[in-house]
Amino acid sequence: MNTATTVRETQVPTGTVIHTNLPGAHFFDAYTVADPRPNTSALQTWLDVVARTPRWTQHLLAVRNRLVRLVGLKGVGQLHDMHPLASGASPRDARSYRVGDRVGIFLIRHLSDTEVVMGQDDKHLDVQVSLTKHAQAGSSDSPATVVLSTVVHIHNTLGHVYMAIITPFHRRIVQVMLQQLAPSNHGPR
Repeated sequence: MNTATTVRETQVPTGTVIHTNLPGAHFFDAYTVADPRPNTSALQTWLDVVARTPRWTQHLLAVRNRLVRLVGLKGVGQLHDMHPLASGASPRDARSYRVGDRVGIFLIRHLSDTEVVMGQDDKHLDVQVSLTKHAQAGSSDSPATVVLSTVVHIHNTLGHVYMAIITPFHRRIVQVMLQQLAPSNHGPR
């Protein structure tokens, strides 16, 4: 595999909004990959990634939505779902989004050019996902990167059971999503 598309596990980046949500978290992880488009915003990068979500992940999420309703959790839709924005602007344009708008299955909680934090809360657990962009560190040996972090706060036993079941799927889906950033995956849509 080309090193530009290698997804690696990393730490939740310090100095980010998502990092401030780590205290008390029951689960967290972060994955990083080289950023082939460092001049795009964090939210635009997220929109590009979820627009290329593989069909098998869409099927898994659909199954998840059907099953969790049986135990009182929310069916959340799909990562790539488009929702009307409060501004009335096009949901395909990252510049149209504001904090509080829905992007796919999440609500935007923080939005800057370099970090978007999105979340979904339920009575059993609260999930936050962040996509952060990190500039090149001064040399060509150190490319710009994207980090996708997840932080989960669990409220009860059902939340713990849910996370035990979903964690292996979550890890694989995040890795596949970040591989979608590969330059060869940015052809015509």
